[in-house]
Amino acid sequence: MAEPKREEDGIFSIDDGRDESGAGADPLSGDPPAGAETGIAAELARLRAEKEELLQTLVRRQADFENFKKRTERDRHEEARRGVERLVLDMIPVLDAFDRALQGHDDPSYEEYRKGVILIRKQLWDSLTRHGLQRVEAAGKMFDPNFHQAIERVESSEYPDGFVVDVFQDGYQFHGRVLRPAIVRVAVHPGGAQASNMGEN
Repeated sequence: MAEPKREEDGIFSIDDGRDESGAGADPLSGDPPAGAETGIAAELARLRAEKEELLQTLVRRQADFENFKKRTERDRHEEARRGVERLVLDMIPVLDAFDRALQGHDDPSYEEYRKGVILIRKQLWDSLTRHGLQRVEAAGKMFDPNFHQAIERVESSEYPDGFVVDVFQDGYQFHGRVLRPAIVRVAVHPGGAQASNMGEN
């Protein structure tokens, strides 16, 4: 029986590059090299940081938008109120005219006329008060320069200094802001008037 040919007879072994000890990396295996894992971790950290930054930007933009909506709504209400205030301010002389008309007709023959004027004035007044108009309290009060304008001082021992004795013209305020001060006469003690005059000199 013939012997198989040996290496020297022209038979050579083929080296496929694999290490029989298993030290080499198999390109078909699922385990990436150590350098690739580090790169993936860095990319993941970068993406997470970018996501967090985008979320923070979104939260800030949402807050800015909510503030803008509130500011716009507030400005709209304020502008509407200013419009009503201008209208109310124009109606105050009409109230004065009604008051003068009522004071100028005490004749009993005008009683029916007075009732009609009183009714119309009340309708106007009720409408204006629903929108925020208020009369400045003056009669029987102490003088307050924030709400009253004194055009005359009357010496009197009956009332304390600064007491509003009479109201020449009603004052009005709108939502707490004075549109027109009440025109008043103020009591002053004789000694107080002398002291005031001395202080002015």
